[in-house]
Amino acid sequence: MSYESFDTQSDQTVRKVITEREIADARGFAALVGILAGFLAAILLLIGGIFLCLSAHVGLGVFLMVADGILFIALCIFCAGFHVVNPNEALVLTLFGNYYGTILRPGFYYTNPFCHAINPAGKTVVTTNTGGSTQTSIVGSNKISTKVLTLNNEKQKVNDMLGNPVIIGAVVLWRVKDPTNAVFQVDNYKKYLSIQCDSTIRNIARLYPYDVMDGDENGEQDEKTLRASSQEIAKSMTQELQERVENAGLEVLEVRITHLSYAEEIAAAMLQRQQAAAIIAARRKIVEGAVSMVKMAIDELGQEEIIVLDDERKAAMVSNLLVVLCGNKDAQPIVNSGSIY
Repeated sequence: MSYESFDTQSDQTVRKVITEREIADARGFAALVGILAGFLAAILLLIGGIFLCLSAHVGLGVFLMVADGILFIALCIFCAGFHVVNPNEALVLTLFGNYYGTILRPGFYYTNPFCHAINPAGKTVVTTNTGGSTQTSIVGSNKISTKVLTLNNEKQKVNDMLGNPVIIGAVVLWRVKDPTNAVFQVDNYKKYLSIQCDSTIRNIARLYPYDVMDGDENGEQDEKTLRASSQEIAKSMTQELQERVENAGLEVLEVRITHLSYAEEIAAAMLQRQQAAAIIAARRKIVEGAVSMVKMAIDELGQEEIIVLDDERKAAMVSNLLVVLCGNKDAQPIVNSGSIY
C-alpha cells in the first residue's frame, strides 16, 4: 500500500493509491484437514470430559468440557476463512478496514477468517409482493466477475453537429481488468460505466452530423456522418470511453451502435428530404441517359445518310425523344402519313 500526495493552488489533497496484491497461496485443503482434525479432537475432549465426570473426576471433566467448548467456538470461527473462487472470478478482501489482498486465480483458498470480501456492484435490490405487502431485500455475490460483459445502453436523444435531435443507442463490451481499483476507486463500477457511456455517446454524437445535406455528383461524401461512418465513430467512442473508465480498472473492448434514427419531431420532414434527394438523383440519371441516346440516334442517322434533317427538324426530334424517354408514363405513338415538310 502506497500513498501519493499532491498540492493544488486552492487546497492540499491527499490521494490514497492502492497497489493490487495477489493472494496466490491457496492452502485451502491443508486448512480443511487441520480444522477437521480439530473437530475430531473436540469430540474426543467432549467424550473424555463426560467419562471423567462419571468416574468421580468432576473437576478435570468440567475443565475438559469447557476447553472443548472454547475449541469448538474457535473452530467455527476458523471455518469463515474458506473461499472458493471459480474461473474468471476475483475476490477482493479487506481486514478491519484495510486492504488485505486480491484472489485472481481459481481454486480453494484459506485466508484470515476475519477478512471480508467486498463488491459494491454485486448487490442487487429485489422487491417481492407477498400477501399484499412489499418486501425489499438485497442479494448478490461478493465475487467480481472478470468475464466479458455486455452493457446495453438505453436509447437516448442527443443533438448532432447541426443541432438535429437524434435517437441513438449503443452496446458496450467490457470486462474488469483490475478488480482492486474497480472496488476502491469508484463507488459502483457498473453504474460508473453506464454514466460514462451516456456522456461519451452524447459527446461524440454532437461532433458529427446525422447525414450530409448535399453530396457531389457521384453521391460520395468526404465528411464523416453518424449514418455513413458508424464504425469509425464507434471506434472513437471506444477510445474515449476507455480513457474515462481507466481509473476504475475497467477495459472497454468494443462499442457498437445498435440504433440510430431521427427524433420523432423531425423524422417526417427528414424523410421527405431524403425522398426528394432520391427523386432528384433518379431524374438526373434518366436525363443523362436520354441525352446520350438522343445524341447517338442523331449521329447514326447522319452517318448512314438515312435521312437529312435541318436544324429545326433536329430540334423537334430531340424534343420528342426527350419527352418519350423522360416521361413518367408510356408515350402514345402518332403516325404521320404525310410529308414531314
